[in-house]
Amino acid sequence: MAVYALTGFSLVSLLSFGYLSWDWMKPSLVADVATDPMEKSLPPTFSRPPHIIFILTDDQGYHDVGYHGSDIQTPTLDRLAAEGVKLENYYIQPICTPSRSQLITGRYQIHTGLQHSIIRPRQPNCLPLDQVTLPQKLQEAGYSTHMVGKWHLGFYKKECLPTRRGFDTFLGSLTGNVDYYTYDNCDGPGVCGYDLHEGEDVAWDQSGKYSTFLYAQRVSKILASHSPKEPIFIYVAFQAVHTPLQSPKEYIYRYRSMGNVARRKYAAMVTCMDEAVKNITWALKKYGYYDNSVIVFSTDNGGQTFSGGSNWPLRGRKGTYWEGGVRGIGFVHSPLIKRKRRTSWALVHITDWYPTLVSLARGNLSNVSGLDGYNVWPAISEGKESPRTEILHNIDPLYNHAKYGSLEDGFGIWNTAVQASIRVGEWKLLTGDPGYSDWIPPQTLTNFPGSWWNLERLTDGLRKSVWLFNITADPYERYDLSDQRPDVVRTLLMRLVHYNRTAIPVRYPAENPRAHPDFNGGAWGPWASEDDVEEWEGIGEPLKSRNKKKKCKICKLRSFFRKLNTRLMSNRI
Repeated sequence: MAVYALTGFSLVSLLSFGYLSWDWMKPSLVADVATDPMEKSLPPTFSRPPHIIFILTDDQGYHDVGYHGSDIQTPTLDRLAAEGVKLENYYIQPICTPSRSQLITGRYQIHTGLQHSIIRPRQPNCLPLDQVTLPQKLQEAGYSTHMVGKWHLGFYKKECLPTRRGFDTFLGSLTGNVDYYTYDNCDGPGVCGYDLHEGEDVAWDQSGKYSTFLYAQRVSKILASHSPKEPIFIYVAFQAVHTPLQSPKEYIYRYRSMGNVARRKYAAMVTCMDEAVKNITWALKKYGYYDNSVIVFSTDNGGQTFSGGSNWPLRGRKGTYWEGGVRGIGFVHSPLIKRKRRTSWALVHITDWYPTLVSLARGNLSNVSGLDGYNVWPAISEGKESPRTEILHNIDPLYNHAKYGSLEDGFGIWNTAVQASIRVGEWKLLTGDPGYSDWIPPQTLTNFPGSWWNLERLTDGLRKSVWLFNITADPYERYDLSDQRPDVVRTLLMRLVHYNRTAIPVRYPAENPRAHPDFNGGAWGPWASEDDVEEWEGIGEPLKSRNKKKKCKICKLRSFFRKLNTRLMSNRI
């Protein structure tokens, strides 16, 4: 029987605040009812391909938007969502690279070899070059394509850069996290470098400018210099609100009453980002794009609860396959939507944006095979059923195997020690080690720093390796039904087996010391030589089958790093 323990709060006290009794369907928090559900007066199918603005935020928690009941001020996001369509059955991936790769390719990470962890700065790895990306398809359809913000899809050679993967212009960082002002990024003690790039050059002259402001200003500049008569795609991948927790002081001052310092800084960053979105929307209107535009807003993964984020009332956090790690904030705002001002419960996954946006652009998908995404525009715009009925959250064969998992526990068809998760219809299955599994209430219930640790903890899951939830009836994942419904468990395990047969080998090479910024003028950037590229042609193959010949002069050091990574890398997020 599950044993729940509350530290700092009693269950009764949480109920008194209304959190555990929060109604998932409560209109005041997650739903707006349109005055006319059919919106019959809206314009018919648009005559020109729409301008597309895709906004992706980093590490923003599910709870951390005003319309989800947050204490953080997000008036712009609230208004855009209220006037558009809120996606309340929307899924992303639990960490950075996987979400970005699936957005850009329309494919599950098992089909790109990126199913384990993230792409690290010193790895000779990037989004597979044989993948036709979303911006490339939009270029084919006649779009001007621009990226502003965080790439995090690899850069060890120039062919991996955003400007080689479909973007006409790029301003942003290549690695996973940088200082918001100096753009420095350290990938371990003494391994530090500058990471802000303009196109394929280092943008040294932009240092000192707060990235959220810088990126919003660049979007406005792009819009001002482009003609609204020609279709444009802008991918805005804000660094906010990933660590480090940095914000202009005037935003922090608004939240001076928050006792928890991390939450205070985090809240300031979210509000600053919200104002940046306001400025982008204003630029769309000022320069004549808005009436024929589609704005998509999405988070990239769940919030990091120990760095200010909150996913309440969902279970888990960033880096986990619980709902708190994979259920995202998402909405679409557009004058072109036929049924506005409503909440959609259609099942949508981040892979769906690829076929959806290419279809909106009147691009050609007939020559693209193997997509895992669906065109969900009819579900969003017209309220039709989603064509999606299931989501493979992931299968990660390299993640630490669960101590108590076995093939026997998986009915002889699946090793439940392997980290995996899938949703089929209303059912969600998790195997292996899904990650940190607590429910963490909003950290500002009291005005003392210790409130950070007021969480509800499940203490009996340490010996388990299989969980089953009816995620429609139990979105908070409080009632494990794996023992009561072994028939459903077996059915979903068979779906995992099916997907696993289609998986390609994991691409997760060892770090290479040659990537050190000291060897590249003090900045992170492409570093692989021609010999390196030739040697790593098979990085998608299992490690044991790779060519073992060493062609560079630092092979001994590389071997040392490979051994070190084998022990340490899989535990880093």
